[in-house]
Amino acid sequence: MIEPRDLGPEDLVLSHFSLGRNHPLDDRIHSAGAAGFAGIGLFAGQYRQLRDGGLSVGQLRDLLDESDVCLAEIEVLAGWGAASPPDAYWEFEAAVWELVDAFESRYVQAIGPHEGSIADAAVRFGQVCDRAAEHGAVVGLEFLPFTNIVDAADALTIVEAADRPNGGVCVDIWHHARGANDLDLIRAIPPALIAGIQMSDGPAQPELADYKDDCLRHRVPPGAGEFGAVEFVRTLIELGAEVPWSLEVCNDHVWGQPGADHVRRAADGMRRVLDQARARPERQGPSGHPSRTRRRQQVVERR
Repeated sequence: MIEPRDLGPEDLVLSHFSLGRNHPLDDRIHSAGAAGFAGIGLFAGQYRQLRDGGLSVGQLRDLLDESDVCLAEIEVLAGWGAASPPDAYWEFEAAVWELVDAFESRYVQAIGPHEGSIADAAVRFGQVCDRAAEHGAVVGLEFLPFTNIVDAADALTIVEAADRPNGGVCVDIWHHARGANDLDLIRAIPPALIAGIQMSDGPAQPELADYKDDCLRHRVPPGAGEFGAVEFVRTLIELGAEVPWSLEVCNDHVWGQPGADHVRRAADGMRRVLDQARARPERQGPSGHPSRTRRRQQVVERR
């Protein structure tokens, strides 16, 4: 099993919210392993519920080991941008570091909104990064059009002003396509500051008037929608992004159902998009051998 902090652009991660917020943990992990994912993401809120119900770190580790996946990323710090975060925020953040420490997870997601100015946000984001550094984690700041960190330019401004070596931008194709939809804003991000990438796809026009509700219910696998996934991925490859591809394919049609089929479709779609973006008939890794993503898929197919 690959270690979380060794993950790179040849690896796929199953984001927590590709399945329901409280989807059974064993099925989540098994579905990811069966589809050849190198890692999963976990919402710290679900972890706290399961922990309080008796789940131990050892039991979680056993589940991960059985499916040959790691705990790659932890979701999601929201509230760090307040001038005085409430006790509930600090309790949630403590659960995040608990997971990071136990599994040496690479990545923690942060989202807005923030209070005050961009300068205030940069100070507070820098403080989050400092706390994450104590645990060896990277923090990605995701832009969301329904917050006051609207687009990639806003996120980059905060990240650059914070100026922390473990702080970067999370680039989510949904919020790119449904937001500014300007690849020049993505190209403006220095590759070293791309801390996370989240992939999905969807229809060009929203299905629901409420942006947040729509983005949590109507995502489809990469390449199955109208977001220009191949061009988006090719742009990130050409920039030199060196992080794994996290699939956040939130779709309410799969809520309450076993995850295997949905997770497999997401992985297969992403692999096709990567193949097209790299424009090679047989995708190869730097050594000339099949890439790790393809090797994992081949191992799964032989099981």
